[in-house]
Amino acid sequence: MPRFAANLSFLFTELPFLERFEAAAKAGFRAVEYLNPFEAPKAEIAARLQAHGLTQALFNMAHGDWTKGERGMSAIPGRTAEFEKSVAAALDYATTLGCKRLFAMAGLRHHGAERAAYVANLRIAARMCAPHGIDVIIEPINTRDIPGYFLNLTEDARSIIHEVAAPNVGLQFDIYHRQVMQGDVIMAIREFGPLARHYQIANPPDRGEPDEGELNYRSIFAAIDASGYTGFVGCEYKPRAGTLAGLGWPARCGVTLG
Repeated sequence: MPRFAANLSFLFTELPFLERFEAAAKAGFRAVEYLNPFEAPKAEIAARLQAHGLTQALFNMAHGDWTKGERGMSAIPGRTAEFEKSVAAALDYATTLGCKRLFAMAGLRHHGAERAAYVANLRIAARMCAPHGIDVIIEPINTRDIPGYFLNLTEDARSIIHEVAAPNVGLQFDIYHRQVMQGDVIMAIREFGPLARHYQIANPPDRGEPDEGELNYRSIFAAIDASGYTGFVGCEYKPRAGTLAGLGWPARCGVTLG
C-alpha cells in the first residue's frame, strides 16, 4: 500500500507554514513535502519533524525569481554558478532534515531553457548530492499549468535521465501532469515505474482530491504497488472544500494515509 506525504504548499494552507506540520501529523500523515523550505529556518523545521514523527520526503531546490515568472533554472544556460549555489543551499537543508530527494525545476523555454544546459547542470547536482545519498529528480509538467515549461513528456524525462547517466538522478512521476499531457496513466506506470523515485497525485480537471475527477485512483494505487515502488506518494492537490473536509478520499480509494 502506498505511503502518503502531505504537500504543505497545497494542504493546510489556512495555517502558517510551521503549524502545518502538526496539522498533517494529526490528520494521519507520516511524511511531508513542500515547494520551498527556505521560508523557515532549517532548525525550526527539523524540530517540527521530530516532534510530530514526520519524515521529510521531498522538497524543491530554489526556483529562481518566482515573482518574475521564473520556474526553475537547471535548464537555463549561463546560470550554472547560481544553480550550484541553489544545490548547495538545498543540501544544507536536506542534510539537516534527513531529506533524500530534491526536485530540480527546469525553467521555461521562452527564458532560454535548453537540453544541453539541463543535462550538464543535472550532472553537477548529481555529483554534489551523491556523497549524501540524495537523489536529484526531474518532473514533466503540463503546459496548461505552466505554459512554456521545458520538460513536458515522460519519454523526454527518460531520455534526459539516461543521458545524464547518474545513478542518483530519477523521475518524479506526477500522475496529474501525466494525465493532462498524455493520459494512459496505468500503462505509463508500468513503462516508467523503474525510473520513479517519487510520485505525486491530484485528479484532473481541477487538480482536486484523487477520489473525484477523470482518474480511477484505486486502480492507480494498485498499479504503483505492483510496480514495486516503496517510497512516498506526495499529495500535491488543491482541496476542493478545505484540507480536512477532503480527507475522505483515502477510504474511498482503498488506502490509508499512514
